[in-house]
Amino acid sequence: MLVIAMDGPSGSGKSSVSKGVARALGLRYLDTGAMYRAVTWWMLRQGVPLDDQAAMAARAGEPVLSVGTDPDAPSISVDGTDVAGPIRTGEVTGAVSAVAAVPEVRRRLVALQQEIIGTGGIVVEGRDIGTVVAPDAAVKIYLTASAEARAQRRSKELTGASVSATQADLARRDHLDSTRKTDPLARAADAVEVDTTSLTLSEVITEVVRIAKGADAGDAVREAVYGEERP
Repeated sequence: MLVIAMDGPSGSGKSSVSKGVARALGLRYLDTGAMYRAVTWWMLRQGVPLDDQAAMAARAGEPVLSVGTDPDAPSISVDGTDVAGPIRTGEVTGAVSAVAAVPEVRRRLVALQQEIIGTGGIVVEGRDIGTVVAPDAAVKIYLTASAEARAQRRSKELTGASVSATQADLARRDHLDSTRKTDPLARAADAVEVDTTSLTLSEVITEVVRIAKGADAGDAVREAVYGEERP
């Protein structure tokens, strides 16, 4: 079973690259960030105070998430409600780091993510995939890009957001994500870093697929991609 762990900060291109790689290799796709956003959306709807970790921890097990893994039509719902659109609002974006820092939330979602991974080959994107969620993944990629490039990409996704404001918000989220006590954003020691600043989307996808097909990636990759049996 081939698992590709795709980590990196916001705006580095994880989602587009992960879906492209999944299509190219015939794998499923999982956006773990969407799961944290979904729980954040639920907390906001329920009126749970996001400055109270104990309150969030007490209700972390309540929302029921359903996640689709088709790279051409990824989906996510909470308690039967499609939240693919609502979780991308500025309100959720500004609050998700606080919710993602709650250990009880992370434990629940990591367990769900590992359950999904265990059902077959998949590209998984997030911030702690190679270090926590799938530390035994055959291929680990850490995407990065300059602060300016990341801000430009993300501002195009957000209605009415200026590049400067977006860059400041990304810096804030980077700090929160990399300094939280539980499962912080980090590059796995054995991950291959790919700087996407000056590359097109297709170039990044091609590079990641090349890495996945490399002989150094191990038997799991060669068997999944080339159909070769292990000796």
